[in-house]
Amino acid sequence: MLSFLVWFPVLGAIVLTLSPVKIESKTCRNIAMVFSCILMIATIILGWQFNPQLLKMQFSEDITWLEYLGLNYQLGVDGLSLPLLFLNSLLTFIALYSSNTDIERPRFYYSLMLLLNAGVTGAFLAQDLLLFFLFYEVEIIPLYFLIAIWGGQKRSYAAMKFLLYTAVSGILVLASFLGLVWLSGAHSFAYESLRSNGLPLNTQILLLVALLIGLAIKIPIFPFHTWLPDAHVEASTPVSILLAGVLLKLGTYGLIRFGVGLFLDAWATLTPYLATIAAISALYGASCAIAQKDMKKVVAYSSISHMAYVLLAAAASTRLSIIAAIVQMVTHGLISAMLFFLVGLVYKKTGSRDVDYLRGLLNPQKGLPITGSLMILAAMASAGIPGLAGFIAEFLVFRSSFAIFPIQTLMCLIASGLTAVYFLLMINRVFFGRLTPELAHIPRIYWWERVPSLTLAILILFLGIQPNWLVRWSDPQAGLLLLGKSEISANTINSSQDIVR
Repeated sequence: MLSFLVWFPVLGAIVLTLSPVKIESKTCRNIAMVFSCILMIATIILGWQFNPQLLKMQFSEDITWLEYLGLNYQLGVDGLSLPLLFLNSLLTFIALYSSNTDIERPRFYYSLMLLLNAGVTGAFLAQDLLLFFLFYEVEIIPLYFLIAIWGGQKRSYAAMKFLLYTAVSGILVLASFLGLVWLSGAHSFAYESLRSNGLPLNTQILLLVALLIGLAIKIPIFPFHTWLPDAHVEASTPVSILLAGVLLKLGTYGLIRFGVGLFLDAWATLTPYLATIAAISALYGASCAIAQKDMKKVVAYSSISHMAYVLLAAAASTRLSIIAAIVQMVTHGLISAMLFFLVGLVYKKTGSRDVDYLRGLLNPQKGLPITGSLMILAAMASAGIPGLAGFIAEFLVFRSSFAIFPIQTLMCLIASGLTAVYFLLMINRVFFGRLTPELAHIPRIYWWERVPSLTLAILILFLGIQPNWLVRWSDPQAGLLLLGKSEISANTINSSQDIVR
């Protein structure tokens, strides 16, 4: 089942690339969507068969691969990775659906999109450190080409900057993994065998710092964030959806899975510093978002701010905070994908993302009233308005972190308040006021163009009303991660779902 999720999109990419006949762009898109739809169905079946109370990796696969290197093909899924698998499959389908039907070099484009899905899925499922690193690096290649070929005017600069930053990230992650295996005397990179590594605290701290810097680049956390706004501005809308919705989660997932899971003692030592960095990054991202004139940059800097909440929750290192981190990752993926899709729709119809140029798009006769209404809903969710998914995520983060890091949590609360400020400024300028003459003849938006944003809106509303549908997957596994043991009795776990209720 897990190998199918990893390699089936690779098969789709091969089918598109090696097809002996010329395929039109729309046909390529439909073929890629069929493969993506099958992957979504397979992920739903996986979730249906998954038992949240079974406190171990499920559907595990373990095949000896390169034994002399200690590298084995080990896959597994638990409550930490399953919600992210759902997110990846959903947003990949939405990204394919929202791609232009007349795109240039369509076979290459859709092959890269499917390969990107395969790389991310493999990273979420890998239970071997070296295997995780391989998937972590593989996704760089398709994303680089997706920005460099189908991006904006400065796409070469943005793609190269992304490549250099993420290459450094991979080097640091690999160095940490190699150091852990070498210094602990282990014979393989198997995750479970390395959890009780027994290394001295100073050695753990050194390895953890290298891992943290590498993952901070991917998340990204201030001051390693500068590649993200450039990449988002130059990337096309579907690529931005995947970049913000899924790719950034590789960094935060690695933070929880490997930072907390492998270096629990060193993590406890560094948590005050990590919480402070999270607070600074949250405030910095929010402050920069207020000053932006490009709608895409506003959303990009908001991602920097909101991903810092995941670091704050991870630093708190409680069972509830780990659950909060997973919920924040999933809800941010949905909300940011919706925001980038709507910004792309505005750009497609008006030809601009400049908040000083756009005016009055909420006009019911000649504007984009439904798009504007959905943008307001997405902004409200990002700002943490009760009843929406963003609220429960931020509430869990702040509720679980305040007792441990009160000052840093208050700083993040201020950043959360600033979210409403920069989104209200953007929405007020772009959607309210009198429609300018230059925008009086906006092309019509058809119902099928709104399907992705409406789907995401329904999910954001549903998870805001019924968050237990999301929390229940991660609740038992969060306690297991912090205990640092491979087995635990279910009777020792107190339900965190009561707090959500």
